[in-house]
Amino acid sequence: MSSDATPLDAWTAADGEPTVGQVGELAAIAAFAPRLPTASGRVLGPGDDAAVLATPDGRVVVTTDTMLHGPDFRTAWTTPFDLGWKLAASNLADVAAMGARPTAIVVSLAVPAATPVRALVELADGLAAACEALAPGCGVEGGDLATGASIVAAATALGDLEGRAPVTRAGARVGDVVAVSGVLGAAARGLARLFAEAVVDGEPDAAAAAALRAADPEVEWQLRPRPPIADGPLAAIAGATAMLDVSDGLVTDARRIAVASGVALELGAAAIRATGAFGGPEILDGGEDHSLLATFPPSAVLPPGFRPIGRVVAGAGVLVDGVPSEVRGGWDPFEGWDGAAG
Repeated sequence: MSSDATPLDAWTAADGEPTVGQVGELAAIAAFAPRLPTASGRVLGPGDDAAVLATPDGRVVVTTDTMLHGPDFRTAWTTPFDLGWKLAASNLADVAAMGARPTAIVVSLAVPAATPVRALVELADGLAAACEALAPGCGVEGGDLATGASIVAAATALGDLEGRAPVTRAGARVGDVVAVSGVLGAAARGLARLFAEAVVDGEPDAAAAAALRAADPEVEWQLRPRPPIADGPLAAIAGATAMLDVSDGLVTDARRIAVASGVALELGAAAIRATGAFGGPEILDGGEDHSLLATFPPSAVLPPGFRPIGRVVAGAGVLVDGVPSEVRGGWDPFEGWDGAAG
């Protein structure tokens, strides 16, 4: 199946096209399951009540995330391939932020019965492509398929620490270097453009979104983020003292490290701009890029993907050029949500 289906057609069955409700659960799974990648640590794959994976380290890093149509994505803007890719990318980033290597994902989907089987195949292709591009060796090792009034996609990702201690948010020390790997602000700028330019009569418009993403890489970054997954384990090897993925904005996530570590993070605006990040205020408050923010001892050699943007100092909170930042970005799924799918 092609990953280039337009958003307008991707989620809607054409005349005579089989839907999930028509073929049933087992046939739908049989259509997309062979397209999913195999984990390098697979002992027993999908087809039984549960999969079995090797855990050479003896410990498993686990994270989970849920995406709902409406608050998390819009079908007019997001193809099934996009959703599969983003679901994988956001979970892989959380594993990498612990300094672990992603090993496997399990995925649960709830879709309306009228969803074409083709959409599930394209979603599986997105999962597979993201794993191959971002975390080679990570496989999709099972999950669940159910029906519902709207689309809900949930993933649980697993990771291997490979003998290292996990890198938490609580280890930053005064004197450490603050560094980032990945882009900043691109996904937020892309989302802003979608809301501003891909809406017709108050509703998300597929054709406008397709034209916009073809011309603007920031829109593509919102729909298919490319977090630097491999840099997470490299940061741990280099001695990172604290780390997380920038899902809710640079300042907001830096503040989380500051609170957990009992320190302040002082960032430099010029250093942030010098990283080559996308411009605008979204550099500080835009989320969903899933870049990695980490602190390193001053004597550490930063891994190639990381660029210094500040330092850890005594105090609390986040400062930008010495001034306490009042940026309050971040995503609260309950704030302002009225249940309208949009």
